[in-house]
Amino acid sequence: MRDSSQNWYLAFLMFLAIVLPRIASGAPCATAIPACTEWVTVAGGPSRVLIYRTYSIVTRNENITRALIMIHGSGRDADDYFRTALAAAFLAGALDDSIVIAPRFAANNVGTNCQDMLASNELNWYCEPHPDDWRYGGTAVGREAISTFDVIDETLRLLARKEFFPNLRAIVVAGHSGGGSFTARYQAVNTIHEGLNVAITYVAANAASYIYLDAVRPTAAAYPIAASAPGFVPPSPKDPFVQFRGSTTCGAFDTWPYGTRHRRGGSAGITDDQLKKQLFARPINYLVGSLDILPLANFDDSCAAMAQGPTRMARALAFSKYLNEKYSVQHETTVVALCGHNARCMFTANPVLPLIFPKQDVVAR
Repeated sequence: MRDSSQNWYLAFLMFLAIVLPRIASGAPCATAIPACTEWVTVAGGPSRVLIYRTYSIVTRNENITRALIMIHGSGRDADDYFRTALAAAFLAGALDDSIVIAPRFAANNVGTNCQDMLASNELNWYCEPHPDDWRYGGTAVGREAISTFDVIDETLRLLARKEFFPNLRAIVVAGHSGGGSFTARYQAVNTIHEGLNVAITYVAANAASYIYLDAVRPTAAAYPIAASAPGFVPPSPKDPFVQFRGSTTCGAFDTWPYGTRHRRGGSAGITDDQLKKQLFARPINYLVGSLDILPLANFDDSCAAMAQGPTRMARALAFSKYLNEKYSVQHETTVVALCGHNARCMFTANPVLPLIFPKQDVVAR
């Protein structure tokens, strides 16, 4: 009879026998193991960021026509988000012709709960709450010239290189929770979108908050009562949006990342007018779970966030209505039935699969 150590060793050998040949043969790397990781250097190096990926990002692959960059949440668990993206790719039948990438924004900050192990030259980011929070384009610790948005810029540049992916037609940048907040900001402020000759779309799921462009904020008339917290019966105002009246006690309500004032890090390089133009023009879908109405999982209950609505669902629906009614912007908002604040539920839902793995007839923008 074999002991447990022998059984473990045999299981490990069987795993290697199955996985390693698939990697060597060019099959997708479909699990979150070290062999499925790669480094992306930023600003010419040696600073770098770890990514999980299904195929090498610097090896020619003519089969790839789509790419998904999945941004993790506040827990910085890129490995888990990589598995979620893999599950979605499998359900969409996209494993063979899509590259899935999940970058890790690691944080090791003294005096905080963020104590990720860092490799040599791996960039260290500020975790929340911090003025240079990684979720909003914050700069690296000790490397103020590099922001988290620069990491996605560099990843997009690598994907767009024809010597690596000559048949790539569509890229989706998606994120959930903290990653949704990241995606909602990156869509509006990056300066690389129009220059890559590849169609780029954005999917921001269950984001904590959004970028308001002025001093108005939503009332309960801006979202359905089902988007309110359980047991809460909001007042019934007539106007869905009014001038924010709490600026004396909540001066941060219109500062970055909740508004456009005092932008910093990766958001500071463009004017307000350019930000508005990009926010309006670039395709984005705001996803929100129909059950994401509880203050769970690092819920942002700051006064600036609460000014946008009492729940993540209310904030998403109100912001979409705000863009539509005030600026005639027709960005899509998708309510995912029976999902709460759960990335796997959101990204593997049938209505979401074609958003993160678009069809092949997408035209480059």
